[in-house]
Amino acid sequence: MAEWAHDLRLVRLKVDVLVAAGTASTLAAKQATKTIPIVMVYVGDPVGSGLVTSLARPGGNVTGLSVLTPDMVPKALEILKEAAPSVSRVAVWMDPTNPGQTLADEQMDAAAKILGVRLERVDVRTAANLDAAFATALRQRAEALFVYPLPIPLFDVQRIAQFAIKNRLPTIALFPPNVRGGMLMSYGANQAAQYRRAGTYIDKILKGAKPADLPVEQPTKFELVINLKTAKALGLTIPPSLLGRADEIIQ
Repeated sequence: MAEWAHDLRLVRLKVDVLVAAGTASTLAAKQATKTIPIVMVYVGDPVGSGLVTSLARPGGNVTGLSVLTPDMVPKALEILKEAAPSVSRVAVWMDPTNPGQTLADEQMDAAAKILGVRLERVDVRTAANLDAAFATALRQRAEALFVYPLPIPLFDVQRIAQFAIKNRLPTIALFPPNVRGGMLMSYGANQAAQYRRAGTYIDKILKGAKPADLPVEQPTKFELVINLKTAKALGLTIPPSLLGRADEIIQ
């Protein structure tokens, strides 16, 4: 409701362009206006969530950048298994009301079967759900955590990292800043690069281009970030082959 009210205020101000981050915020912005151009960033599945008609021809007042490709989530699970080969039960923390996450999550089941991993989904929509998620992970005897992007502050990212370290649970996220907050690894698109590219969309729109005619961009490169300090705390040795592929290593 807060996001909806915020978007309505911006619409009343008659701004030239709205920038929305994430699937939920972009959906709220689209509900608030059908005329003001919206540039999205960090959106999981723009087509599947109904934000655009197609990536090539968005067809409405929304365009911008997608953050996921179909193979990204399975690849992240594969990386987790490579870092911790003995893991067989993974708790997947996600927001089931976020289409960007539920649609991407469908791709993970096939990968889990190949890797011999059992997935246990846990509903984590806000920081208020974390204590219950901690208890659920312990009850399910999770051996690792897969964390989708969640609307939580750095303090709560650190709480997740501390819980995981205390219980010897390797973690992988799709949002690189989470690793700087203490999680073990992340595999995802560069957030700063997404916002830089969003600037080019804003420029084109302000010069007269229509969002309907500007193709949605998908990431062409994903970054692997590894926190070796966290690995040490977990008593985990990251394979050299994985370290060699890392784009950033936090010591």
